[in-house]
Amino acid sequence: MDDSVLTSVLLPIALAIIMLGLGLTLTVADFSRVLRMPRAVLIALGVQVILLPVICFGLVKLFGLAPALAVGMMLLAASPGGTTANLFSHLAGGDVALNVTLTAVNSVLAVVTLPIVVNLSLAHFLGDGQIGLQPAKMLQVFAIVLVPVAIGMLVRNKLPAFAERMTRPVKLGSIVVLVLVIFAAIYTERDNVLDYIAAVGVVALLLNVLSLALGYAVPRLAKLGERQSIACSMEIGIHNATLALTIALSPSLLDNSEMSIPVAVYGIIMFFPTGLFAYYLSRRTTAQRAGSSV
Repeated sequence: MDDSVLTSVLLPIALAIIMLGLGLTLTVADFSRVLRMPRAVLIALGVQVILLPVICFGLVKLFGLAPALAVGMMLLAASPGGTTANLFSHLAGGDVALNVTLTAVNSVLAVVTLPIVVNLSLAHFLGDGQIGLQPAKMLQVFAIVLVPVAIGMLVRNKLPAFAERMTRPVKLGSIVVLVLVIFAAIYTERDNVLDYIAAVGVVALLLNVLSLALGYAVPRLAKLGERQSIACSMEIGIHNATLALTIALSPSLLDNSEMSIPVAVYGIIMFFPTGLFAYYLSRRTTAQRAGSSV
């Protein structure tokens, strides 16, 4: 990306602020909740960490994406759930506490799982032995993901009233940051952006729809409750696009603007099917409650 200040300084800072905002919403209880609902957590994480990259790999092979675009899609699939999942889960009538727990646990796991998926994708699609996220770079991912979360949790523990006041402004700021980063990524590849959107738009849409559907269907088949299944669906269907964009664009990480395009396209597309699905689930849940009360 031409604007190195944006990618090397402002983008990591923006991501750190977003992760700090996540930390402001978390407590130790959000992690210990795993012990009270282990099945729900294991099922959701199994779908997100194992099944989703496999499905994404199948999609990029089926549609024959160019190597860098394919790696970008795999990077997106390997990214943890975004904080926006909590909002959509709330709107759809999901178990938001489970969402918070899944986001917290998956953000920690992603420090290990995301580099593995990205490195395997680079080796497979580029075929030149390039390994993009070596241990030193994994440490940087750790720093920009988990350190701000830990600081946010500490602030919440010491200054709960302040943390509560800051939650909403940080969430709004996160959305603004995501929009700006998406436009920056698209602007960087402006000469080829229409071709890229045509190439990855359908794949990004299918990944979002399949993520939402499987995220709901698998927990239901595993006999989880409706609210827990909705929470799993939103967590699995919505990815932390800002994290994926930071890794793709940062000069010290992948430093490849072409890899950022699938993430940017997904960041625009995913709001529409996710919003429709949340609306459908909300209406159905309301109807079921009304029927059971008659």
